[in-house]
Amino acid sequence: SIDPQVYRSEKPALDLQRYFNGTLEGHGMFQDRSGQVQRRFVVTIKANWAGDVGTLDEDFLWSDGKREKRVWTLRKAAGDATGTRWVGTAADVIGEARGVVSGNALNWTYTFDLKSDDGKRYEVAFDDWMFLIDERVMLNRAVMSFYGFRVGEVFISFRRL
Repeated sequence: SIDPQVYRSEKPALDLQRYFNGTLEGHGMFQDRSGQVQRRFVVTIKANWAGDVGTLDEDFLWSDGKREKRVWTLRKAAGDATGTRWVGTAADVIGEARGVVSGNALNWTYTFDLKSDDGKRYEVAFDDWMFLIDERVMLNRAVMSFYGFRVGEVFISFRRL
């Protein structure tokens, strides 16, 4: 994994509380480990903050017509030389997501409780990178792995409305 500190001088600097505030829209896709696109989606995020605690209320519409909702709670943790640290929770995240912002980048790592169409559940590890392009656009790439084997990737382009 790349050390987020390599992005510390990249601009514009990411202020998580500023970027994820108000309404955002994302367009994304999931690719399996061979690179084939399996599903596409549009996500609307309504984000707000109370001090250093933020809520990201996400509504997904998938290309197969399925709808999904996820609510993240983010809180600022202690910063250090590598950047500003964040902790996130959501109902389908096992434990806590751990993140660090450095320069224009945010790196999240977490374990996701993935429910398959056949009802089985898998604990999938995410190495999730977000890069602020300008004050309105952020690109997101998350690599998913299961027992250390890469199983797919999620790509999202976010835009502040």
